[in-house]
Amino acid sequence: MIINPENVPNRTTTIYPQEFKSLVLGRVKKAVGNAAGLKNFGVNLVTLAPGSCSALRHWHTRQDEFIYVLEGEVTLVTNEGAQILQPGMMAGFPAGEDNGHHLVNRSQAAVVYLEIGDRTADDEAHYPDNDLMARASADGWILTHKDGTLYES
Repeated sequence: MIINPENVPNRTTTIYPQEFKSLVLGRVKKAVGNAAGLKNFGVNLVTLAPGSCSALRHWHTRQDEFIYVLEGEVTLVTNEGAQILQPGMMAGFPAGEDNGHHLVNRSQAAVVYLEIGDRTADDEAHYPDNDLMARASADGWILTHKDGTLYES
């Protein structure tokens, strides 16, 4: 199926609790994989405004992730530190590797990249820099503090 990204709705929402939402305010996702009817993995066309980040730094227990930079210069932050990625560069994040990662747009121009991830059940996301954990459920992500107490909606 051919997808024109201009026909895919923008998504600016986040599942994060209120105290973390401001970090991803400049992030716009287009679920192009959903537009193609994909069921086993997701593909998002993501635009990050200057000063925004892709997510809180995190890693998944069961889901693989992959990014491919299309436009702009973005900083990848992992356990190893910060690295600049430019158009044509890619990075992969295998499931179960305790290496928190996220992208930060520290430039003065928008960044555009593809974000690809699988939809493996029973996944957990760990956020090493924040008091947050996420567990996948049939009804969506359940967000808790690291001590297991639920975040209030």
